Amino acid sequence: MRARPAVRLLRLGRLAYAESLAAQERCVGRQRAAAGPGPGPGPGPGAAGWLLLSEPAGPVYTRGLRGAPDPAAEERRLRALGAEFRRAARGGLLTFHGPGQLLAYPVLDLRHLGLSLRAYVGALEAAALGLCRRLGLPAAAARPPPYTGVWLRGRKLCAVGVHCGRHITSHGLALNCCTDLTWFDHIVPCGLEGTGVTSLSEELQRHVTVDEITEPFLDAFEEVFQCTLASHEESMG
Repeated sequence: MRARPAVRLLRLGRLAYAESLAAQERCVGRQRAAAGPGPGPGPGPGAAGWLLLSEPAGPVYTRGLRGAPDPAAEERRLRALGAEFRRAARGGLLTFHGPGQLLAYPVLDLRHLGLSLRAYVGALEAAALGLCRRLGLPAAAARPPPYTGVWLRGRKLCAVGVHCGRHITSHGLALNCCTDLTWFDHIVPCGLEGTGVTSLSEELQRHVTVDEITEPFLDAFEEVFQCTLASHEESMG
């Protein structure tokens, strides 16, 4: 029987979005080094990768690789609201990250997991759906492109945006737990006109924190990805 691939779990806690990106890039560098220099068909030795969990310490708007008609004006407008603005090397358009939101950024060598990029995005959605089932929200569902992510009653609960280079992933999902959803009022999230956003707190009609849902999310992640998570406390500096 094939052993489950090992994935190192890095709990970053609440920190600035830029710091979580820096930690992610360090993990990407380590995973690429472990995979070796060539583009060969098989993975290098070692763990399948990393799973980084964090909660943004402050409000930040991020734009993916698809550009805006007037990016400078957009950035000025959003910064004037009191938020940071960052460009991210992921798919998708504009979204919001902030306190009360779980960011789960897997840095995985997809060859270890036997997944195509399309199947990987579906697995991220399935992990979020597994969490929703554990919380008593069976109506949560994934939808066909361009409606990537997890939806409830026509509103997006969890956004998914990824990057993959040399079989190694970065970025991932953002799940609204007790996020201040009014920040989304100033943008068209992910460029999808006529859609709204929601949170676990809104759907369950009680305050749901990132800390509360972390363990059930990790259970769902292990179940979907058929991996073993191992906590990692090594300094990422």
